[in-house]
Amino acid sequence: MGAALSLAQALGINPLITVELLPEIEAVMVRKLNEQMVNAEGAGIRP
Repeated sequence: MGAALSLAQALGINPLITVELLPEIEAVMVRKLNEQMVNAEGAGIRP
């Protein structure tokens, strides 16, 4: 959380907006990472 807030501050984004949106952004990141892992396993690639 600290890194996300620091990045948002560096980009000039309001910290309250960052805290509000972070859970949704994390959920998308987890879904995409899971998709990549499933696709890699199907291709015979091990992480």
